[in-house]
Amino acid sequence: MTELLVLAVLGAAAVCTGVLVFVVDSMARATFSLLASFLATGVALLLMDLAYLGLLTILMMTIEMAIMAVFMIMLMMNPAGLMPMTMVHNTRGSVVVGVVAFVVLTVGVWTVDWPDRPGPRPADATAQVGEAIMGDYMLVMIVVGVVLLATMVAGIALATHRGRYDRFGPDLDRDPDDPVRGGLPR
Repeated sequence: MTELLVLAVLGAAAVCTGVLVFVVDSMARATFSLLASFLATGVALLLMDLAYLGLLTILMMTIEMAIMAVFMIMLMMNPAGLMPMTMVHNTRGSVVVGVVAFVVLTVGVWTVDWPDRPGPRPADATAQVGEAIMGDYMLVMIVVGVVLLATMVAGIALATHRGRYDRFGPDLDRDPDDPVRGGLPR
């Protein structure tokens, strides 16, 4: 009973912080709201004895949101993505698509005749899932990950035509010449 109550609280927290992503008015707050939603989901997965998926969700989302926050601080014109901005575009279309998807998935969950598990539960489900996903390609996946990271870093380095502090001049003492007014007052 206690575990069910904790799962219900984690589910509510995941949904509430997921909704906050679209309610808050800055990229940084949206990022940390999304992180909180994924952390609640990861802990819920851990409580359901899905250790591999739970830890994978927690680790991947924490690292992804940290990288996103670092890139916001580096590259956004407003300080760290904290200036107000809208997080929702095409509100009516988004609501229609979201409601339709929710209804279709809910009907599917309750009306599909789910199969029973054939045979006994495997001894080590985590190893079985890892072997099924990666198989003999673990080294390839590691190399692909490093190549993707290098590609992202190189793409950002090539895309920025000036550094973060170039607008202050060589001695960093002149008033910044920002294309968009805003920032912190001096």
